[in-house]
Amino acid sequence: MTGVKSFWQRITDGIELEQLFIQFRAEARASYDLYSKEIDWKAAKGESHVRRSFRIAKAVFWAMMMKLSPGRRLLLLVSLVLLMFPHMEFNFGNGQQFKIDGFTFFGGVGLLILLSLELADRVMLKRDLEIAKEIQSWLMPASAPKVPGIDIAFTTRPANTVAGDYYDAFFRPGEPRRLLVAVADVAGKSVPAALLMATLQASLRTLAEGSGSLLEVAGMLNRYVCAQNPEGRRFTTGFLMEIDPATREFVYINAGHNWPVLRRASGAVERLETGGLPFGIMTAAPYETGAGRLEAGDILIIFTDGLVEAENERQDEYGEERMLGLIAGMKDGTAADALSRLTTSVNTFVGATRQHDDITCLILRVS
Repeated sequence: MTGVKSFWQRITDGIELEQLFIQFRAEARASYDLYSKEIDWKAAKGESHVRRSFRIAKAVFWAMMMKLSPGRRLLLLVSLVLLMFPHMEFNFGNGQQFKIDGFTFFGGVGLLILLSLELADRVMLKRDLEIAKEIQSWLMPASAPKVPGIDIAFTTRPANTVAGDYYDAFFRPGEPRRLLVAVADVAGKSVPAALLMATLQASLRTLAEGSGSLLEVAGMLNRYVCAQNPEGRRFTTGFLMEIDPATREFVYINAGHNWPVLRRASGAVERLETGGLPFGIMTAAPYETGAGRLEAGDILIIFTDGLVEAENERQDEYGEERMLGLIAGMKDGTAADALSRLTTSVNTFVGATRQHDDITCLILRVS
């Protein structure tokens, strides 16, 4: 009995059966969303139930087949035929019959071989992605810089192993000493977005070393992203803010990013939306700066769209209204406390539903 229990624990990782079912259902929905993109729903509309079902099954079958290599397609096809026809009979002219059984066994073996090949690919890919994840973590700050009177906390959670979101907070050289805060979101996710995120991080860090204004930095960053994105498909939304810690005055540029929320100590809410187009769309895109001053008790929340667009099992979005309602009650505590409350709220809302976009949030609190 102990052996059975140990085996079950190893298979399930100790997860309750109900949670396993919820997880499986979420993964099945994600797979359905992937394959349903291959279905021509317009052509299927208006057809009879039988013809519509056949069209959908055919589209899903070919979607699965074409995601395999040619050799594996053939192996899958042969295995399915062997499973569908478990035995064959041959009739000869003299009335004799010759019957071959056992094709089901060989069909099962074929599917098991195919599964092992796909798993091997996945393991190797996951290993490479874990290395990429580790490298990407080096590019992000592990801890916030120490700023007198300003408390900073941040978090990021990729939809896949690596993300296209970027956050940063560091001091620019020169006097007065200015704190640069940045949050950006490269269009798309996973490896392509992560590679562009890495170049964006390196570019911003390099440009910030100069003495140019935030407006000049944003212009140069946009031109660089445009040069790396000639067709304009991989644009980047971004929010850049420069703060003078001594006076707490700030300037910012919102490049097509979700509007950060500045909750004043009085309870009033401001949205920081001044800026321009996302980076990477137009080389000569004009940008404007917004300005203001932080006061004691103010809290600033900068986030990517993955946070407000997080979906639950019913495909309802978390939404800005729910986020703003939570922010309204953030009167006390540290930036880390506020961040924990917000991420817990999102996690509770989403439940076991699979994450479909990167989530990043940076919170700045003034004491």
